[in-house]
Amino acid sequence: MASVKDYSVEEKLSSLVKLQKIDSKLDEIKILKGELPMEVSDLEDELTGLNSRRTRVEEEINGITEFIEQKKNAIKESAELVKKYEKQSEAVKNSREFEAINKEIEMQQLEGKLAEKHIRDANEELADKARALESVRKQIATREATLAHKKGELDKIILETEKEEKHFADLAETARKSTDDRLLYSYDRIRNSYRNGLAVVPVERDACGGCFNAIPPQRQSEIRQRKKIMICENCGRILVDDDLNASTEVK
Repeated sequence: MASVKDYSVEEKLSSLVKLQKIDSKLDEIKILKGELPMEVSDLEDELTGLNSRRTRVEEEINGITEFIEQKKNAIKESAELVKKYEKQSEAVKNSREFEAINKEIEMQQLEGKLAEKHIRDANEELADKARALESVRKQIATREATLAHKKGELDKIILETEKEEKHFADLAETARKSTDDRLLYSYDRIRNSYRNGLAVVPVERDACGGCFNAIPPQRQSEIRQRKKIMICENCGRILVDDDLNASTEVK
């Protein structure tokens, strides 16, 4: 929470300048990391999806293999039944029994042929699944290599900037506690409106340091007096004089 102390306008402006400079240092570290954190996260998500797909294809292959084994067993059973019925046909006593046994033999032969067709179709599907599995495995290997490279780059940057980032993050937390709540709200809103994160800017060469819109001499004089919070009429950023900006250092 912000301190209950009633800060002067100059103190408020000084706190905002300090906070802006700290946040800008953190922004520089974020820029140094670039898109790597997002790229690493996207690659991890993609690998999760690819691994799920690989598992699914492997399960489908196992299912087809089991189906083929079932049909092979069915062919064996049909062949055994054909032999059994052929043996029984040798001992039939009338034509009616003979016809009944012949129908059973024909049925089992048809079952065998149908099972053979199912096996052929399943083998074709199995070949397709095997190609799909090989493709997804190659994709996984490629993505894993890319992820390892990206993670290596990111880890190196994190290692180089970790202490510095923590230092400025701690400074930012302290600075925010000593900044007026209403000003802090405005600061965050303005900062989030611009990609460069600049909410507090100095007047440089008679212009706003954010949008470079010209600032009239009278407004510049009021900004230098530090008696009220001045806003750029063009971009809405908080304006401070160059001396205050230059005298506020962040180490």
